[in-house]
Amino acid sequence: MRAFWLLMAVCIGGCAAPKSGILVMAHGGSAAWNENIEAAVAPLQDKYPTEIAFGMARTSTIRDAVQRLEKRGVRRIAVVRMFMSGDSFLETTEYILGKRDSLPGAHHGSGGGGHHMEAPKQITTHASLVVSRGGVGESPLVDQILADRVKALSTNPSEESVLILAHGPRDEAENERWLANMRLRAQEVHELGAFRHVQCETLREDWPERRAEAERRIKAYVEAGGRDGGRVIVVPFRIGGFGPYRKILDGLDYVADERAFCPHPNMTRWIEQTAEECLAGGANS
Repeated sequence: MRAFWLLMAVCIGGCAAPKSGILVMAHGGSAAWNENIEAAVAPLQDKYPTEIAFGMARTSTIRDAVQRLEKRGVRRIAVVRMFMSGDSFLETTEYILGKRDSLPGAHHGSGGGGHHMEAPKQITTHASLVVSRGGVGESPLVDQILADRVKALSTNPSEESVLILAHGPRDEAENERWLANMRLRAQEVHELGAFRHVQCETLREDWPERRAEAERRIKAYVEAGGRDGGRVIVVPFRIGGFGPYRKILDGLDYVADERAFCPHPNMTRWIEQTAEECLAGGANS
């Protein structure tokens, strides 16, 4: 009888589902920027083995994160790409992880801006990898984050304008898609009160020929919003940090606490939901 139960234990152990983990890919930045991302990831550590690969789509950080997960016994990894656009670095990531044989075009994803500091190389792993495809900025979970950021700064909506600022892509058609999505995500901000105005803008940060005009338009909006006793609230539509906005708005009258999406409970929810969709087969495997 004892031998029977030992045999059953071996069978059950051998039939168990592979251990799953999460690899979060993030842009990376200053120590404070990285700490905010880590704070969003931290609550998931008790549920899943979790690692972060900073540096957009860098082979070395992805490889190291995968290896750390493998050493923890993980055999199925949800690769959660924490980028604003679902297109950013997608092809590069798929190439590094062996999901495609070659890199079409330039070695960066749409909206990537050519940030790679090392040539993408494919890595070798025994784990099963599932790559997420949706962007943070496309998620309805962002709606509440924006509303919370504005609510923390607002004192009298009837005298206030809200400016929501994003990085933005180079391509004009894609930029229009960014703005349309930002306006959709800002609907809960409108419900906070009767603001004078709510404006969404992209700075087109990495493209000087687009950025100059965007800067003029953004500065003009802040100047106009401050007239006649007005007050302008500036909120970043960014995963982390305030970007270059403090510099371009220098000398103008506005209010901001410079808090981006992370950390916020909804960012933790986004990571977990995206990972679970991957592991359930909702993304490419």
